[in-house]
Amino acid sequence: MSEKRLIDPQSAVDYMVKVAPEYAKAKAERVYLEEYRKSKKAILMQAHSEKPIGAQEREAYADPEYIGVLAAIRIAVETEETLRWKLVAAQARVEVWRSQEASDRATDRTTR
Repeated sequence: MSEKRLIDPQSAVDYMVKVAPEYAKAKAERVYLEEYRKSKKAILMQAHSEKPIGAQEREAYADPEYIGVLAAIRIAVETEETLRWKLVAAQARVEVWRSQEASDRATDRTTR
């Protein structure tokens, strides 16, 4: 007989189900911000349309609004990656449990 398991696969699965929508929302936010960054750059460049393209780009990259978008992307990526790795850890818990169960079955077969 095996000792009590410390890993509860059902709670790991429940966690994955609970966190999946949060992860999807975080990923959607990150993708949106990455795409919005391009639009923001174009808008900011347009505000300096009298200047050459290189100068327009320089002004856009230096604008506090553009820098704010970059900061938002940083936060979005951090949120997404945190949730992703928590999901990976929950999946790993289930895999460890499966391996333990298979080992227990093998041990039970050899001790009979």
